[in-house]
Amino acid sequence: MRILKQNPILRLVNSYIVDSPQPTNISYLWNFGSLLALCLGIQILTGVFLAMRYTAHVDLAFDSIESIMRDVSYGWALRYTHANVASFFFIFVYAHIARGLYYNSYKSPRVAPWSIGVIILVLMMATAFLGYCLVYGQMSLWGLATVITNLLSAIPWIGNDFVEFVWGGFSVGNATLNRFFSLHYLLPFVLAALAIVHMLTLHTHGSSNPLGISSNVDKIAMHPYFIFKDLVTIYLFLLVLSIIVTQYPNLMGHSDNYIPANPMVTPASIVPEWYPFYAILRSIPSKLFGVIAMFAALLIYLVMPIADTSRIRGNQFRPLNKFFFWVLVVTFGILFWIGSQHPVEPFVTIGQVATTLYFSWFIIITPLVGIIENSLFDIALLAKEGNK
Repeated sequence: MRILKQNPILRLVNSYIVDSPQPTNISYLWNFGSLLALCLGIQILTGVFLAMRYTAHVDLAFDSIESIMRDVSYGWALRYTHANVASFFFIFVYAHIARGLYYNSYKSPRVAPWSIGVIILVLMMATAFLGYCLVYGQMSLWGLATVITNLLSAIPWIGNDFVEFVWGGFSVGNATLNRFFSLHYLLPFVLAALAIVHMLTLHTHGSSNPLGISSNVDKIAMHPYFIFKDLVTIYLFLLVLSIIVTQYPNLMGHSDNYIPANPMVTPASIVPEWYPFYAILRSIPSKLFGVIAMFAALLIYLVMPIADTSRIRGNQFRPLNKFFFWVLVVTFGILFWIGSQHPVEPFVTIGQVATTLYFSWFIIITPLVGIIENSLFDIALLAKEGNK
């Protein structure tokens, strides 16, 4: 205890990890935060080792990764771990956001951690995009390095010049890979800093809970109760990850990315992985408005603290909101599916309907549901007062 009092770093760790009071009724759905922290740690560690042998050159990038896989001891494990944990990162972050939406974790006084979380999501997608380009396979070159960066040309007046600035020339080349490699190496450390700020702001008012009510009278220390609860899902994740890395390493990858990048041959289907927002982009005929809609689909989560007009906290007592939450989940799944299909009918029409429903959920359905619930709540109170 004396050492703890003298060391400010140990005091901080003790405050946030050991003695941090947590609501007793939080479930395993609150474990995604620790899983995401573990994923970020794994990505930084494996990324540092991979960077030691990677060569950011259009003629050598693909071969350098194959060399890591074949010539470096357990290089295949490093590369497959890095690639598959990136996919798990997206799975966990989507689940983490879904839990926050379901239990209204964005409401005051937790607006700050929610807003920082949205920024982390955007930055995480940018980091994954840059990393996927570094493989320099067919899907890396066409799906992301060419198609996605070309979206910047939709910016009025400066679009084409901006694309050339990002590429470092008139097409994807060595300058592009060097820039992407540098940023991909740097951004995870920025993500780690934001994650710490996210945790600091969360610590100010504590975690939310399934009931959405104050849990100040019923809290227990983080250690050992919730540390061991987190370890359950961490061990399960590591078990699944080890099976995928050793037995099914390409389960969540695209086969075209095992073909060296060829600027003269376009893949039959361009599918940016884990980006349902790509379907939103393709659903809008105008390139400029499509790009705006794609970025708006991410940033729209910032409006949730304002859009949710309901006075009731937590979905446990909001059956109408529960129904529409699952409507959003289904819509999100449809956008995932549409993004992997060719832009032909009926997929274009389905994508347009799903896009409209996606944005409507945030700016129309959620505020309207809150108004209806408030009205029903007031009627119930009046009826209760009348009975007295």
